[in-house]
Amino acid sequence: MHVVITGAAGMLGQDLAAAAKSAGHDVLALSRAELDISDRAAVEHALNAGRADVVFNCAAWTDVDGAESSPAQALAVNGTGAGNVARAAAAVGAWTIHVSSDYVFDGTKGSPYVESDAVGPLSSYGRSKLAGEREVATEAPERHTIVRSSWLFGAGGPCFPATILRLATDRDELKVVEDQIGCPTFTGHLAQALLDLAARQSPPAGILHVAGGGICSWYEFAREIVAVAGVSCEVRTCTTAEMPRPATRPAYSVLRSERNAPVLPEWQRGLAEYMALTRAVSAG
Repeated sequence: MHVVITGAAGMLGQDLAAAAKSAGHDVLALSRAELDISDRAAVEHALNAGRADVVFNCAAWTDVDGAESSPAQALAVNGTGAGNVARAAAAVGAWTIHVSSDYVFDGTKGSPYVESDAVGPLSSYGRSKLAGEREVATEAPERHTIVRSSWLFGAGGPCFPATILRLATDRDELKVVEDQIGCPTFTGHLAQALLDLAARQSPPAGILHVAGGGICSWYEFAREIVAVAGVSCEVRTCTTAEMPRPATRPAYSVLRSERNAPVLPEWQRGLAEYMALTRAVSAG
């Protein structure tokens, strides 16, 4: 396949580019410095030159709290930018695979969210991601797959495990919220799933939920990170109310699929692979 990846310098973009090249695909990997997806003309030029069969849109404004004070900037990338990519991809006959978020939900359901559940984002970030879904569906109505995932972590950038490991080496105790529940997703696993979707004879149109297997709280995730790393730091529970943030997070955003979506390994396996990768980098 001829593959174009936007946001290729991010965690997911890096893993996707590596997996696609390893599989023998012809890959054009574009970082934000090389392509700002909020620039419609630049996107059209890049995709016209890319000869793509599939365009993976991994570019995103990912600063959840920052989106509260900069909603227009987040929307320009996550909303309008996503539409720019889908429009340009459709114009050259390419399929768009767009990555979205569990934050399009309000977290009140109390059981796993499936693709047909009603959306209701609580934050500027969530609203911008939902706008992106709608832009993609409008601009490439018959040639798109929207993949919602959650709690991404990977070796290619800042993420929750990296933060916990950094703090745990400096402190004797950490407090982590226990009343937010979700599915940690290793970007190495998600990247392969995205490639597998693209390689299907007929990629599934519409929305798919693809997230790490299993369920945990941020507290449980942090405890596992510290345990696997062998760091002597006590992880204690706290509530979201005790650690308020600018953006409201859904309390329960577990994703599952009612469609023929790829099934990812358990999040603990993803963490083990992440730790192995980061140790190898440190040793090198």
